[in-house]
Amino acid sequence: MTVLEVLNLSTYYDTKIGYNEALQGLSFELQSGEMFGLIGESGCGKSTAGFSIMNMIEYPGKIISGDVKLSDKNLLKIDRNELRHILWKEIAMIPQSAMNSLNPSYKVGNQVLEVVKIHFPELTKAEGKDKVEKLLTSVGIDSKWYNAYPHKLSGGMKQRIIIAMALACNPKVIISDESTTGLDVLIEAQIIALIKKLKDENGLGIIIISHDLHMVTSACDRIGIMYAGNLVELANTAEIKNNPKHPYTKALFASQVDINNFDKKVESIDGVVPKLINPENRCRFYSRCTKKIEKCQGIPPRLIKINDKHEVACYLEVEYNGE
Repeated sequence: MTVLEVLNLSTYYDTKIGYNEALQGLSFELQSGEMFGLIGESGCGKSTAGFSIMNMIEYPGKIISGDVKLSDKNLLKIDRNELRHILWKEIAMIPQSAMNSLNPSYKVGNQVLEVVKIHFPELTKAEGKDKVEKLLTSVGIDSKWYNAYPHKLSGGMKQRIIIAMALACNPKVIISDESTTGLDVLIEAQIIALIKKLKDENGLGIIIISHDLHMVTSACDRIGIMYAGNLVELANTAEIKNNPKHPYTKALFASQVDINNFDKKVESIDGVVPKLINPENRCRFYSRCTKKIEKCQGIPPRLIKINDKHEVACYLEVEYNGE
């Protein structure tokens, strides 16, 4: 069952020298019980996508177009008061730098309780505290830490507190934005295993935003590859690992160390992500692509299905009739 539908979502940032086209025409669906990964280099629009989906873009950012349908609501078409009641209750976020997202002057249990009280005002203080303690237990934190201040907790424990906060109101969708950044690999593995466990137990739809290709391909059911504000490839994980189509996707995999084959040569991707202020009207990967053809200098290719499991935006793989 589809729990979230993103259609033609575009977000720009106003600057003194023009609009930065940070996100352009993002479209995908998220199913209940699915873990969907958005991956790409820093600056490709992943975090902007997460905040745009939740309609949390602030000035100088502006959502230019698109629809975000969650259940029977379009998050981009409702007023801020209604949106306030939906955020955390139906869609929640585990923010980037989650370890620094807790207020150092408040006990961690009270910070989770604040979310519960906003959306469940009918609960008594004792009932709210009991709910928070159960949430902490569900993410592997002993309830004795309810009255602890953030500086008393390790990085992994802080991460689990933020996950508990995201789960507090039983949302249908959780967006995890670089939630394992700064954690060592063992704690990262524990956090991802916890997110997958909670996803399976609660039927959540989860969006994992990351630049860690290995983690995303290990954890996610489907993957979207982003480059310079565009979604350039979309497929299930097995398909995208075994049969990548877009030159950028192939270059990403070639740039990764293969732990099963240390003799494999690691190849870098020459060049940098292009500036998105008044970008040239051509494929945004053109300047770095080793497979480019003359047609790539024209209208940027759009995402098109090449089979039931795979979509790609590349003139080498898709015949664009009339374009």
